[in-house]
Amino acid sequence: MSDKVTRFEDLIAWQKARLMTQRVYQITSDGLFVKDFSLRDQIRRAAVSVLSNIAEGFDRGSRAEFHQFLVIAKGSCAEVRSQLYVALDAGYLTENEFASLREQAEELSRILGGLRAAVNKQKASKNQ
Repeated sequence: MSDKVTRFEDLIAWQKARLMTQRVYQITSDGLFVKDFSLRDQIRRAAVSVLSNIAEGFDRGSRAEFHQFLVIAKGSCAEVRSQLYVALDAGYLTENEFASLREQAEELSRILGGLRAAVNKQKASKNQ
């Protein structure tokens, strides 16, 4: 049986990004957060960007492009984390909601970093 991933849906990074995006949509659909259209839309776009860039990069077919899209996805994940602080400071999130989602985003960032390094290594070994 092959360990080769053939669909982006099978990537743990994509699965974790999907869960984070679901959670972002949940927390931004309630209370005061739902009325702050700018922040709500921005954090949602950033979360969707993580998910989308993993998928798009994977399906591009080249390791170099996949690596570049993972760089973008990791950056968008950092954007989500940064916006969580804004939401916390504005009183839109409880400390527990903030901590839980920040932890989820940090885990995803670590996974993306590891995947990016692995893809970069494959890319380098293919060029030798």
